[in-house]
Amino acid sequence: MLKEIYADLHIHIGRTEKGRAVKITGSNNLTLKNILETATSRKGLDLIGIIDCQSPEVIEELEQLVQDGKARELTEGGVRYENTTLILGSEIEIYDENCHGPIHVLAYLPSIERMREFSQWMSKQQKNIHLSSQRIYCDGKTLQQKVNDLDGLFIPAHVFTPFKSLYGKGVKKSLSEVFNPDLIDAIELGLSSDTYMVKGMSELATYTFVTNSDAHSLGKLAREYQKISVADANFEELKKALHQKAGRKIIANYGLNPLLGKYHETVCADCGEQILEAGHTRCPYCGKEHLTKGVAKRIAELSDAPLQEVERPPYIHQVPLDFIPGIGPKTISKLLDVFGTEMNILHEASVKDLTEVIPEKLADRIELARSGKLGITVGGGGVYGKINGDKS
Repeated sequence: MLKEIYADLHIHIGRTEKGRAVKITGSNNLTLKNILETATSRKGLDLIGIIDCQSPEVIEELEQLVQDGKARELTEGGVRYENTTLILGSEIEIYDENCHGPIHVLAYLPSIERMREFSQWMSKQQKNIHLSSQRIYCDGKTLQQKVNDLDGLFIPAHVFTPFKSLYGKGVKKSLSEVFNPDLIDAIELGLSSDTYMVKGMSELATYTFVTNSDAHSLGKLAREYQKISVADANFEELKKALHQKAGRKIIANYGLNPLLGKYHETVCADCGEQILEAGHTRCPYCGKEHLTKGVAKRIAELSDAPLQEVERPPYIHQVPLDFIPGIGPKTISKLLDVFGTEMNILHEASVKDLTEVIPEKLADRIELARSGKLGITVGGGGVYGKINGDKS
């Protein structure tokens, strides 16, 4: 008997309970306990991937939660906290002799014990095992094999962003320049791209796409996520879904319209002007050479085939509640009091239901936001696009 669950598999930890920094750019209140509580009671996420679990203090905190009876390890992999299952992950930076730039990847392990073993191995390959997204001093294929030996999952992260990603600068043309294609379990698209943009890339046709928040604060959990068909929320079921086994699969990806991504269009790093025309090596506005190539342009360069009719789940351009003009903390709090979680607000509540709690104008905006129909100002050069209150 399969059921539908919501999953966000890329969430950072800002600090441990003892105050040690894990993700330097993460919020101070982005702790393990706060993430678990927010995911289960506010966001309504059934499955989360915390990608800083290689930190020894995070491992200790997980063990303490289990010891105290506040969480339990699942036989099928993962740690269950109330209504949410945590998948233990790690974000790692690769920059070996085959890379043209640093590449971030995600590794997920099925148990605390396997993550501890992985952490101990990585501590000999990294300068600081306590910090997130640290460079590992081995090649990509060696890392892949280690993850595979531990029965883990290996996913290249936000693969099109201009910095620290597979296609951003990591490879010239193909992932096989750095990785073993057979040991990749899925591809994380990132905020500036979606399923439809990459239909012309033939080497990605066989991989499942995931969409995740890359949250650096509690509010950003479930900024992007997916709906998955599984028997239960655990590691083994996730693995089956990524490989479309026994009816398990991704049903839908929910993410921001790529136009909102902060690297969607090419932008001059000096004057900030967007450059939509192809072929420029200098900014046509200020004459400087510091151009940040947009994701849209990079994907166009990598596309090598006609648009592929690969059967994929829909990618729904959905705007998070706190991105919507006029929807502030007080309004969200009112909605949560009635509907319980953000997933219920976005997926279960009708416009009629919403208007019984908030003004009709705001209810209509939520409906436009969850169907991707709000107006957009395009982002680029490290600046996010903007949501307008009117219909696009």
